[in-house]
Amino acid sequence: MITFTSDNTPMPAIDFRKVEQWIKSTAAQYGYSVGDLNYIFCDDEKILAVNREFLQHDYYTDVITFDYTTRTRVNGDIYISLNTVATNAEQVGASFLHELHRIIIHGLLHLTGQADKTPETKAQMTAKEEAALRHLHL
Repeated sequence: MITFTSDNTPMPAIDFRKVEQWIKSTAAQYGYSVGDLNYIFCDDEKILAVNREFLQHDYYTDVITFDYTTRTRVNGDIYISLNTVATNAEQVGASFLHELHRIIIHGLLHLTGQADKTPETKAQMTAKEEAALRHLHL
């Protein structure tokens, strides 16, 4: 089951039913089904607190993914800072919704095993994000 909640920020105006189907379809393309997947939309202060507490990182980020995937079923908690998403969208010249959808699928891709720590894996991640975004049909 996919849930969308907000913590200390308004819920973003997205088509949750459409996004849920898109997430499931994207997971299936990588050989996964969706188990318990929780998207938590938050502000910069909340994601900073999560980053400090669980990862011992003292910086803001757009997304933090906690992976509880088992075999071929994705399970996890995905924190998304709407503040940072807005800043990133402005910096790259994208709409807020485009950037938000990119980050939503970015978290899912981590749960399917995609990494982004090296220039090569980051380029692969970006290509997979863009491929998934083409299937959303906003």
